Amino acid sequence: MMEELFIALWVIMSILAIAMAIHAVLSRDLIKATILMAGVSLIASFLFVLLRAPDVAMAEASIGSALTAIILVLAIRNTKRFEEGGGEK
Repeated sequence: MMEELFIALWVIMSILAIAMAIHAVLSRDLIKATILMAGVSLIASFLFVLLRAPDVAMAEASIGSALTAIILVLAIRNTKRFEEGGGEK
């Protein structure tokens, strides 16, 4: 019974991660894509917990989702778009 639950949870989380990754790639909004990427990283860390690798899960959650997302959001916020007159023509 536990094995079927483990497999079902693994499949559902994997499909969700793939769907979020595809949505992030196809998104035109950079902030939305960054948040989706952080979500994929959080799902990956949950999958690492299921695989009984809590050290890898903690590293993925802290670096992969939190730190990388914060750096990307700050970089996106501090840049200007070409349409707003921030770039050269």
